[in-house]
Amino acid sequence: MNISYEWLQSLVPVALSPAELRDLITARCATVDEMVALRADLAGVVVGRVIEAQRHPNSDHLWVTKVDAGGKEPFDVVCGAPNVVEGKLYPFAPAGTVLPGGLKLEKRKIRGATSNGMLCSSRELGLGDEHEGILQLNIDAAPGTPFLEAVPVGDTRFVIDVTPNRPDLLSHIGIAREVAAATGVSVAATAESAAVPAPVRVAREGTTAGVTVRIDDADGAPRYMGAVIRGVTVGPSPAWLIGRLEAVGSRSINNVVDITNYLMHEIGQPMHAFDASRLHGPAVIVRRAREGEKLTTLDGVSRALTTSMTVIADAERAQAIAGVMGGASSEVDETTRDIFLEVALFDPGKVRAARIALGLSSDASYRFERGVDPGIQQRALARAVGMLVDIAGGRLDGSPIDVYPSPREPEPVTLRTDRVTRLLGVPISIDETARLLASIGFDARKSDGGGELRVTAPSWRRDIAREVDLIEEVARLRGFDTFPDELRPYRPGTTSDAPLAITVRRVREAMVGLGLYEARPMPFVRGNPTGYVRVANPLAEDEAYLRRSVLDSLARRAEHNLARMEGNVRLFEIGAVFEPASARTGGAVGSVNVGGLIGGGLPAESIHAAALVMGLRRPPHFSEPKPPAFDAWDAKGLAELLAETAFPGAEVRMEAGSDAADDPRNEAQRSVQRVPGDLWRISVGGEVVGSVRQVPLDAPVWASPAFGVE
Repeated sequence: MNISYEWLQSLVPVALSPAELRDLITARCATVDEMVALRADLAGVVVGRVIEAQRHPNSDHLWVTKVDAGGKEPFDVVCGAPNVVEGKLYPFAPAGTVLPGGLKLEKRKIRGATSNGMLCSSRELGLGDEHEGILQLNIDAAPGTPFLEAVPVGDTRFVIDVTPNRPDLLSHIGIAREVAAATGVSVAATAESAAVPAPVRVAREGTTAGVTVRIDDADGAPRYMGAVIRGVTVGPSPAWLIGRLEAVGSRSINNVVDITNYLMHEIGQPMHAFDASRLHGPAVIVRRAREGEKLTTLDGVSRALTTSMTVIADAERAQAIAGVMGGASSEVDETTRDIFLEVALFDPGKVRAARIALGLSSDASYRFERGVDPGIQQRALARAVGMLVDIAGGRLDGSPIDVYPSPREPEPVTLRTDRVTRLLGVPISIDETARLLASIGFDARKSDGGGELRVTAPSWRRDIAREVDLIEEVARLRGFDTFPDELRPYRPGTTSDAPLAITVRRVREAMVGLGLYEARPMPFVRGNPTGYVRVANPLAEDEAYLRRSVLDSLARRAEHNLARMEGNVRLFEIGAVFEPASARTGGAVGSVNVGGLIGGGLPAESIHAAALVMGLRRPPHFSEPKPPAFDAWDAKGLAELLAETAFPGAEVRMEAGSDAADDPRNEAQRSVQRVPGDLWRISVGGEVVGSVRQVPLDAPVWASPAFGVE
């Protein structure tokens, strides 16, 4: 998600630099992965002070100056501007700087005088058209200060990693709400158009300006609003609108489309404009796609639709894929005079399924499949109509239509203050709790008893469903750094998985102590349909199955290292493995979709610890230029330590498997039961808990064998 610093400042005018605002957003609600100065082409320009200015001996219009740019010695610079004054500050680009437009400055002689750079005008910096004189800086800055730090020019883009449960942060107004709550600065009111009448609400079908609007697929589109604007002039957008879109990485198309994109980034509501003259009927019908139906989307590709997809159609054919992309046949272009503006709410699951099936992503689908605010459509439509009339001309024809089959009101959640204290570990008063929640739009009211709050989440916080969700919000809003390190006296008690957590920590510390590196891959592998559980919607088709062994993942990591000429591998992982239900019941694996997985029932999940070693035991040293490689006996010792750490105090036995039977050093264990494929079995208290084995790898000939413990 891209956010513009200047755009955000227009919504919540806080006295924070881009870096300070970045840190606040990261600490408050979402990680800022990157901060990009959009005028990076001025990075080489610094503030320079002219300490000496004399007429050029061989020219009647040039000046020879000495410029202090913060270095040990001043620069000799030839300047042709008539307004150069000793003691004043100017933008200075030393030799080697590349100016906007691609001009690279070089040290050169001008009529016999050496020039080591340039004192710049506004035009040369891309800040305006003035070029008759250099740009005098009326600022307090030391010579050598980077120009971008001293002069607030150009926007800054924040690249924010928004988690799937917070779609409200996929807009400038969403981030502005969080910043406002953290700083106490109110969110500025956005311009609203008083001329837009309230929409006419209908249950299934209605008419606006002669266009029939109907919902036949209420599951795919719980709400659909529309308005007709006639007499628009489609053309270029104003400079401020183009600048805002470019600041978030979008390109300008035309004023109508730009307005819809602008509002999507500002308030988080995607919308679409149809050329009303190209809608047959005229009608707008929200329905399922028909068998064999096709649509050429705005990217010019003809796409085959399925009956599970929701489309926006006219009286004859589909004109858009709901929540994903519009169709080319009703596209707004320079010939368009009348538009039908769509502002809708689409089902996230259906949008995601259509996007995956078609291999088609858009900014709109990114937001719809995470969940758009169900209470913003009316405001978004009024704002869009107002901007369209102001920028593209035209007039609103009649009242907008609001087709809303089943309006839903948010359910309040009870929040107990004693539960807040028990979970967070510090007493937080009911008044402070109510104040914190109210700061980001929650309606928190005290119950009659006084020890509880009845909290109604705002429409944009669809992730709030339980009391614990509210407690998490209280902790986040209060600030995680305000809680003491020691919370034990207030904790609810020992949880059922506490022993597992202790064991995991103990094993991890032991493996790290032996010099192994922890791997944390996803639990997906290549697998096969008969022995593994297939994920219904895999992240990648080449790893579409849930693993049955942690060593499967570690083997792929080892191959990754070998492909990069690194044969010394010491890895471990503690993670989940999944056993198909059919493996436990003896049945065949079916193809029923259960809980997002394909298999004959839910798989059994368990936590395994595994380690893989190969290559040299130790780094080469002058006392041992070629250390020995890991062998099976090293893996056996590793297994013993791993088992003793995981099961402290228990009796650990290593029983030889068939692959170790031919080793003469294993003579004493020949009578032990063999397990084909294992070098050793690991038993604790008479129960087999793991094994040691050689791990097959797709490896080059020079690679040492790999040994694994799980």
